[in-house]
Amino acid sequence: MKVWVDADACPVVIKEILFKAAARTGVKTVLVANRPMKVPASSFVSSVLVSAGADVADAEIVKRLNRGDLVITADIPLAADVIAKGGHALNPRGELYSAESIGSRLSMRDFMDELRADGIDTGGPPALNKADRQAFANRLDSFLSAHAPKIKNAGRKTAPPPW
Repeated sequence: MKVWVDADACPVVIKEILFKAAARTGVKTVLVANRPMKVPASSFVSSVLVSAGADVADAEIVKRLNRGDLVITADIPLAADVIAKGGHALNPRGELYSAESIGSRLSMRDFMDELRADGIDTGGPPALNKADRQAFANRLDSFLSAHAPKIKNAGRKTAPPPW
């Protein structure tokens, strides 16, 4: 299992939470962006640089994604593609997208796009606050606790039984 980060739009504070989680759990975390990203010196964190362009990073994540991987993104179409491929998607506010909820989220996104195309100012999401960061950290921790124990201990050798 890997954690993929749609890094161009991911808030720095969320990346920091991800870096700490990678170090704690040993889960490989990969930031995908169209500009160079600063990542800590760690065997658990890396970055992939893609060319500039709409949805280039999204396409690269979907291409590399394996069933069961986690993607951090606020991009609803990317989350839908991740779920369709058997992955999991978590947004920076701590919402884990699901197969049951993604259809309605896509519909709402498309509706808001239509309003904006008609010149209606729909505003944007509110700034990420402390409660959002905490919700993200909690949801990430719960997800990794359920999926990462096998990874953390995979490389360790165990002693043979005493008999």
